[in-house]
Amino acid sequence: MDQEELLKKYGIDLEVLEKEQMKLAKNLKLKDKIDFSLVETYGAIDNIFIGNKMLSCVIVCDKNFEILDRAYVLDKVKFPYLAGFRNYRELESMIKAFEKLNEKPDVLFIQGHGISHPRLGLASHFSLSTGVPTIGVSNSLADAEVKKDDVLIGDKKVGKVLISKEGSNPMYISPGNLITIDNSYKFAKDLIRLPHKRPEPIHLASKYAKKVKKELAL
Repeated sequence: MDQEELLKKYGIDLEVLEKEQMKLAKNLKLKDKIDFSLVETYGAIDNIFIGNKMLSCVIVCDKNFEILDRAYVLDKVKFPYLAGFRNYRELESMIKAFEKLNEKPDVLFIQGHGISHPRLGLASHFSLSTGVPTIGVSNSLADAEVKKDDVLIGDKKVGKVLISKEGSNPMYISPGNLITIDNSYKFAKDLIRLPHKRPEPIHLASKYAKKVKKELAL
């Protein structure tokens, strides 16, 4: 099914969604919500698609990467995959899983774009919906370019490149909301625990998601 058929089937108007993303993006604040030198807890979310369902798993850990809380939601997917519009496919289930937590993290990692998205990245949209500072960690660029270690959209710096170990592909780190570019990069870099390539909270969320998938026999 091509994109035009998908849009018709689901009754989607991309122009309306683009305008909504750009309107929401005006509410982003790239200033530190809290004193991040005092951060005690980190979170991360991992999403897995199984057929027409999505499993969204969230963990919260302390500075020693001991898991303090975790939760998951298994939902039917209600929106097709459309490049640039992951928010509308994944956000609802992510928020449901996050709301099930008893212990909320000081800062949360999301595998996707923050302000490195041309309109509104998944990490940014999640933060606007929950109020938690977020950091986007993406494996690809969307309408952005790299100069030295900076990710740019036009002349605007929107993130930084992080290569966690020799020979691995770059990660593109950008703030979602309520945190600066520099602190987003610092946390992502400081929380790498080799041999894992990604920040450790993301690794823990991925590990938890695989465990839940196995337990549910999906």
